[in-house]
Amino acid sequence: MRLLKWVPAYIAVGSNLEQPEWQVKQAFNQLSTVPSTAAHINSSLYRSAPMGPVDQPTYINAVVGLITQLTAEQLLQEIQAIERRMGKQISPLRWGPRVIDLDLLLCGDQRSDSQQMQLPHPGLLVRNFVMQPLAEIAPQLQLPNKMTATACADQLGMAGMERLA
Repeated sequence: MRLLKWVPAYIAVGSNLEQPEWQVKQAFNQLSTVPSTAAHINSSLYRSAPMGPVDQPTYINAVVGLITQLTAEQLLQEIQAIERRMGKQISPLRWGPRVIDLDLLLCGDQRSDSQQMQLPHPGLLVRNFVMQPLAEIAPQLQLPNKMTATACADQLGMAGMERLA
């Protein structure tokens, strides 16, 4: 396993099936066990309207920040292993309901545009259910569009979302 210098990485977490709040918290726990990573910080939980088919339950979303020595590809493999352990099934519906969904948003300044991984995540700058929790844990993070996470989150607003206590 090739290790890099320590870099920040951010992972979006979402669920809308089988006790979604519990699923997201389980994902927090699982992400804390990824090798060669440290300093986990979890955002609050956010309830959000589903993206895609509307005849599905609302989502619980959050973002986890960590530092890692893994490459983006290695981190993605770890994330996908967690999803499999947690029972993720490939849905026939794009943006359909799911027990757990973990998306690698950013991993240092690593970039990828392969079939396996797009990095930065292509939905990063346009999804308020990702930007609001990201801005909560990394408000001054410089995004690929040169905005801070807070500025981008402010621009996207909270429509269709609610921060949970």
